[in-house]
Amino acid sequence: METSLIDFLSQYILLSEEEVQIIKKHNLIQEFKKNTILLKEGQVSTECYLVLKGCIRSYYLLDGEEKTTEFFIENQPVTPVSYIKKIPSEYYLSCMEDCILSIGSPEKTHHFLNEFPKFASLIGTISNDLLANHQMLFDDFKNLPPEKRYLKLIDTRPDLVNRVPQYYLASYLGIKPQSLSRIRKRISWL
Repeated sequence: METSLIDFLSQYILLSEEEVQIIKKHNLIQEFKKNTILLKEGQVSTECYLVLKGCIRSYYLLDGEEKTTEFFIENQPVTPVSYIKKIPSEYYLSCMEDCILSIGSPEKTHHFLNEFPKFASLIGTISNDLLANHQMLFDDFKNLPPEKRYLKLIDTRPDLVNRVPQYYLASYLGIKPQSLSRIRKRISWL
């Protein structure tokens, strides 16, 4: 899995062999079982993640009902607002599958910045990508009707349709599972 981490980082920055060895020596990779809760509502996050294998779901509770906000799969960073702002989290992070994650923390970041000066620009580049992606998702959610949101999901993230239970997908799309069933039936006839 170290190779997956190196490959992900190499998309953003050219790594020397010495830098690759620095990354490997920090042992950033950890495995988590399905249903492991990585972050709870009210907890201050001390870690950020990169999904190397598996799927993480972000959700919050509203009147006792889970509302899915995002799914993170392979090669997607997970940086909770709680981690950045050092405030209690408003949502949960849960492993939907057995996961292999690369884990970051303020201490690890500090060590990396000392040993690996390019790491600061790498963090900035990845952060900008995350911000742009979240803005596009927000715009789509705000502007598209449910059926078009689902069609866009099929187009941009087809893996989720087969990986994630329908009731979580419905929650993510902001609709009831019955509405998603009707949408799926309607588009299957097209």
